[in-house]
Amino acid sequence: MKILIVEDEQKMSEYLCKGLTEQGCAVDLAFNGVDGQHLAIQHDYDVIVLDVMLPGLDGFSVLRSLRTVKQTPVIMLTARDSVEDRIKGLHDGADDYLIKPFSFLELLARLQALTRRGRSQEPAQLRIGDLQIDLISRKAFRGGTRIDLTAKEFALLAVMARRQGEILSKTAIAELVWDMNFDSNTNVVEVAIKRLRAKIDIPFDQKLLHTVRGMGYVLEPRAVGDAGDD
Repeated sequence: MKILIVEDEQKMSEYLCKGLTEQGCAVDLAFNGVDGQHLAIQHDYDVIVLDVMLPGLDGFSVLRSLRTVKQTPVIMLTARDSVEDRIKGLHDGADDYLIKPFSFLELLARLQALTRRGRSQEPAQLRIGDLQIDLISRKAFRGGTRIDLTAKEFALLAVMARRQGEILSKTAIAELVWDMNFDSNTNVVEVAIKRLRAKIDIPFDQKLLHTVRGMGYVLEPRAVGDAGDD
């Protein structure tokens, strides 16, 4: 899940970023309305967390601008329990509302609900060969054997499973799983692929995660003798 948080309270932003990153999300932060509007329009996110009271441009202005070009799901945050504010935000195109202070677990549940709604055509489970991935419970199995994955490993697996058969470059993987401005010259992607392969491939006869030299990685079942780098 790729999330943009537009919130001028830096401690809250960093707290939310830490919690969501631990859940396997890729998070971008903006601390004012101008930067938030730019990121929201220029990049694609699964959901945006948008504070109402922001320097530069308020959240309502950012939302109205966003809605002229995109329908990215938006959860608005407000410190004021005002019915008028909530009605205004919903009329401007907000998908949900949270009043500060709020529970991180509640925010996480609402984010997950919004992204599921946005992916209403996507099945809850994905299957590649004998690998089964449950996107709701965030569990993976091969041949009925549970595979113990970290949050980041599951996020990487889900990204590749959603694009089964598509070769993903290191840069694409870095943007989808980590940070929008991730430095693809580092070996973080290679290390993550190696760890994921050790769990979902090495203990099993059929290999699913393949390296395509000079291009990237692909998740797909291959018949014995298929050409390709591994």
